[in-house]
Amino acid sequence: MTEDQIKQVIFKILRGIAPESDPSGLAPDENIRRALDIDSFDALNFFIRLHEELGVSIPESDYGQLNTLAEIVRYLLAHAH
Repeated sequence: MTEDQIKQVIFKILRGIAPESDPSGLAPDENIRRALDIDSFDALNFFIRLHEELGVSIPESDYGQLNTLAEIVRYLLAHAH
């Protein structure tokens, strides 16, 4: 899976969680939760949906290091099969 494909999946999930937002306008180093006003419940749903869509299991202990688009994409690229 390419970086662009991963970003498209991320944007699709974020549009479902925060439909009033435009996640494609996020800067790579911008905190997604703050920028899109995502609470902890929505953040959990985001990680669950990433697992469902991409098959990448993200342990809860890793959630804290996945705050920006760049961090999430790097993580998913490193852990994708």
